[in-house]
Amino acid sequence: MKVLGILAFAVALLLSVMVHEFGHYITAKKFNMKVTEFFLGFGTKLWSFRKGETEFGVKAIPAGGYCRIEGMTPTDRMPAGEESRAFFTASSGKKLIVLGAGSFAHFLIGFLLIFSIFFGVGYTALLSNIAQVSPNSAASEAGFLAGDKIIEVDGQKVKDWYLDSRKIAESDGKQMRFTIERAGEVLTLTATPQYVQEQKRYVLGVVTQIGNKRESFFPAISASAKATVTLTKESVKSLFALPSKVPQLIRQTFMGEERNPDGLVGIVGAARVSGDAVSSQKLNSNERVSTFILIVASLNIFVGLFNLLPFLPLDGGHMAIAIADEVRALFARIRRKPRPAGIDVNVMTPITMAVFGVLAVLTLILLVADIINPISINF
Repeated sequence: MKVLGILAFAVALLLSVMVHEFGHYITAKKFNMKVTEFFLGFGTKLWSFRKGETEFGVKAIPAGGYCRIEGMTPTDRMPAGEESRAFFTASSGKKLIVLGAGSFAHFLIGFLLIFSIFFGVGYTALLSNIAQVSPNSAASEAGFLAGDKIIEVDGQKVKDWYLDSRKIAESDGKQMRFTIERAGEVLTLTATPQYVQEQKRYVLGVVTQIGNKRESFFPAISASAKATVTLTKESVKSLFALPSKVPQLIRQTFMGEERNPDGLVGIVGAARVSGDAVSSQKLNSNERVSTFILIVASLNIFVGLFNLLPFLPLDGGHMAIAIADEVRALFARIRRKPRPAGIDVNVMTPITMAVFGVLAVLTLILLVADIINPISINF
């Protein structure tokens, strides 16, 4: 099962890369840019086919992929008569759409995966189905029975029992009205919650079930959107904290310090965690599937954000240049001067190589850490 989880993670990662590049491809074609290659992987070509002007295929090293859009810089040569199809000659707005389409694809994947949990697989939740009624409690006096399902509290429909049950704790000892479903029949019961000193809150005296819960279509969309926003916020925090976690990672890699589950983790580590989740004996089948999906969704959202960082060679770096071009053009218009020539990314090659080097070193350290001192999560 663990190997299956790792393989599933690898396939999900490659599919995510393909969708990212397809975002660039479809928007570039929409704006009539010339796209000559769309490959999954790098290195030696294993297989390909040509459709129109674009060659699609797979290469030997499954470490990403790329979509080759011609004319990325002013020095790139375009075929005669197709100069207007160069990426560099497009408007800044079109450039931003094409460059941002990859990250947008990651966010879309993340949202759809989370939606599949809420709408399809389901998630573990506190249900309003009563499993046990405590003797001599407010619930037993009111006539609650094991097997009852609470569907309304004081006239408000139960949507999330974990949240709705707080109304009981905060009732201040006032009488409450409960609508329940019992053997297909809808009944109304009234009960006055009792204050329990040990728990320092009012209780009804019931124990409800924990089970798998699915949302209907539109509530699932709403819940997925909220979860995506939450994961995005957490990813932003992780990005800001990333520089401070690098020294910790070095100590964990080369000095034997225990890996922090909240620290940095690479692709190998993420694959290992996915395998652990899928093979866990502590989780039921639904929990294993939903945990795996959540890992892949979280990774997509983080990668989507990371790719927007304003550093070359990331898409965010190219987007920053497109925005800088428009700012320069705005100042030129204010001064009633001609639009200046676009910024040539070739002049920033030293910066690009420096950033690439930093990312390569960090990736290598993460790879070593994930192999010799793997992260451990107790699923």
